[in-house]
Amino acid sequence: MDQNLLAVLFGDPFTAMTTVGLVAFALVGSSKAIREGFDLLGVTIVGLAMAFAGGATRDLLVARVPLVLQSPIEIGLGLLGVGLAIALSVVFTSPETHPITLVSDAIGLAAFATTGAIVATGAGVSVFGVVAIATINAVGGGALADILLDRSPFVLFEDFYATCAVLGGSAYWIAGALGATGSTAAAVCAAVTVVTRLAAVTYGWTLPTVQNLELPRE
Repeated sequence: MDQNLLAVLFGDPFTAMTTVGLVAFALVGSSKAIREGFDLLGVTIVGLAMAFAGGATRDLLVARVPLVLQSPIEIGLGLLGVGLAIALSVVFTSPETHPITLVSDAIGLAAFATTGAIVATGAGVSVFGVVAIATINAVGGGALADILLDRSPFVLFEDFYATCAVLGGSAYWIAGALGATGSTAAAVCAAVTVVTRLAAVTYGWTLPTVQNLELPRE
């Protein structure tokens, strides 16, 4: 697929969401690596891994060449996010916990949940497939970044994170089933994902663990 810069920046919902997601997640992943004291190469690798791993997995699941291998523009967008993370680390003491990074993470989650849902719908998969691919696209990069940082993937803990992508992917399918256009369904998916994630961060929402569900023992 040939793409030029204008198409990426001002094109259809898929390219728009991809652009936002790549920059946002590269920023977040790089910020995590900076916090752990990685060198510039390590920071770049973790940032690009978070930006591209989820989308590459999505593309492989629907049997198409990963987007990252189709155009150098996507790599450029990822490097832009890395550069922003480095700039933030110079300005702020703890950039990984700064509101800019937290909001970027929520935006990236929403953008990639939406692109995953768009691709899955175009591939003609079931409703489960739409939700699953939307979620994988949204959280796959973060999971790989955590592995590179030598810690358990963040999405496996009780924090209300992957659930937001599940809700967003479900909202996309419901909107489409009700007759909404692709652009409207994409907007609904992105809105549901980003709003629930920001609410979770603001109000400290978590999912229960098995230990929380255990009945008191005598």
